[in-house]
Amino acid sequence: MKVFVTGACGYKGSVLVPKLLKAGHKVVAFDIMWFGNFLEPHPDLTVVQGDVRNPDAIDLTGVDAIIHLSSVANDPCGDLDPKLTWEISCLATMQLADRAYRHGIKRFIYASSGSVYGVKEEEQVTEDLELLPISEYNKTKMCGERIVLSYKDDMVVQIVRPATVCGYSPRQRLDVSVNMLTMQALTNGRITVFGGDQTRPNIHIDDITDLYLFLLDHPEHTGVYNAGFENISILDIANLVTKHVPAEVIVTPSNDPRSYRVNSDRLLATGFRPKKTVEDAIKEIIGMYSQGQLKNEDRWYNLKWMEKEVVK
Repeated sequence: MKVFVTGACGYKGSVLVPKLLKAGHKVVAFDIMWFGNFLEPHPDLTVVQGDVRNPDAIDLTGVDAIIHLSSVANDPCGDLDPKLTWEISCLATMQLADRAYRHGIKRFIYASSGSVYGVKEEEQVTEDLELLPISEYNKTKMCGERIVLSYKDDMVVQIVRPATVCGYSPRQRLDVSVNMLTMQALTNGRITVFGGDQTRPNIHIDDITDLYLFLLDHPEHTGVYNAGFENISILDIANLVTKHVPAEVIVTPSNDPRSYRVNSDRLLATGFRPKKTVEDAIKEIIGMYSQGQLKNEDRWYNLKWMEKEVVK
């Protein structure tokens, strides 16, 4: 297939695109490149630096499928400039879905977020629970979902609500829990945990990117899918890190009460199986750091980088 990937140079895209190419697909990697471009050249890869807010920059000629990853990722970044967040994560999604429909594209995979549920009391957070998003980021993702679902009679629509992603990518992120706590241990010998009892779902970057390929191969599995397989507390993650890096764990009070367990039974019923764990992610980050392949740099922290380079 010819696959058009938005946000292709981001944390997930930088792992997904090489997998799509290896599977034999032609890929158009579309990204604004705020954080750079770490994709290796390939005969079947076309890299386009462009802004999803500009429909004229998006050429969908001959495209069979769209994997829409681009958004202003995470709550603090979304709150930096709410107008920018709505334009990128909602309005651009509406324009892209409309253009896909007009071009007769039959496949649309949308990367939403497990955070669209808001704070839930339920032991198991399933796809049919009411969405009560709190932040600008969550709200734009919910709106994006609704927009894309409105085309479900015209194309195969597959929506993924990922848990917090962890693990190594050429375009690293060190502002997500597992990666951040591992880097704290490596650079400071100390891990600071706020609260610690809150349970959050996690998914390895290899599993979430494998899932997009799985959905591409299985158009029969339509609709919305949670994707999170390890519901563990922040303190549990810190303790896992200290199994591999000697570090002191300091627990301080937190005003963030969010605690939830994502249920991914609907996804498991399709036959998809995760292959990696949080502990694998920790070990991979330690390995890349010890080889000098990964450094603790500002550009791996979305908020720091956006404040410095994007929203001035």
